[in-house]
Amino acid sequence: MVIKEGDFIRLSYTGSVSDRVFDTTDEAEAKTAGIHSAKALYGPVTICVGQKHVIVGLDEELVGKKAGSEGSVTVQPDKAFGERDPKKLQSFPKNKFTEKPVRGMPVKLEDMGEGTVVDVIGSRVIVDFNAPLAGQTLVYKYKVEEMVSDPLDQLKGLVHLYAGRDMEITLDAGKATVTLPPGINYDRRWLLWRGRIIHEGFELVKGIEEIVLVESYKKPEKTEEKKEE
Repeated sequence: MVIKEGDFIRLSYTGSVSDRVFDTTDEAEAKTAGIHSAKALYGPVTICVGQKHVIVGLDEELVGKKAGSEGSVTVQPDKAFGERDPKKLQSFPKNKFTEKPVRGMPVKLEDMGEGTVVDVIGSRVIVDFNAPLAGQTLVYKYKVEEMVSDPLDQLKGLVHLYAGRDMEITLDAGKATVTLPPGINYDRRWLLWRGRIIHEGFELVKGIEEIVLVESYKKPEKTEEKKEE
């Protein structure tokens, strides 16, 4: 069965630029490349082909492949992070920043969005608002592990992809119930992508008519102090 747009698959991949790995689903590869994160969930990811869940150049490469297909693709900037825009390199007074700016520090400015400090010259701070890999040609090695046809697994895959964590999910008669872990509403990533998860759950996963997000808290058990005799 050939993969077409709208199909869900489980995908393993490693992305590199100039032979330097910058992203991978393989934990051992991440450790070797020095980009390992203890908070990351490694292993194949579930994506919907054609929905730009991965870089456009890789997404397009997957159409027409089959489960078990392996390969590599070279992705030009226009189908990766775009070309570098000199206008996105801007200078600001140092007193505009609440923290002392240092080279390499990520910053977010209300009028410009997210960027990276590339230099501090006297009282001026140079910030680059281009994506870190803008203008770069990327190489992705990939393997299509399997097709994902079960709607519950598809929804779990969307939650994992956007929220960066796994959650308890059930699906019964068109009603999907997602049990939220304690403290999730303080998770910036969850708050940012929650709406997208719900939207794509309805649009991409067949048979879902209702999505319920459940917050559950258990009363902590009291521990009685032993009295010394």
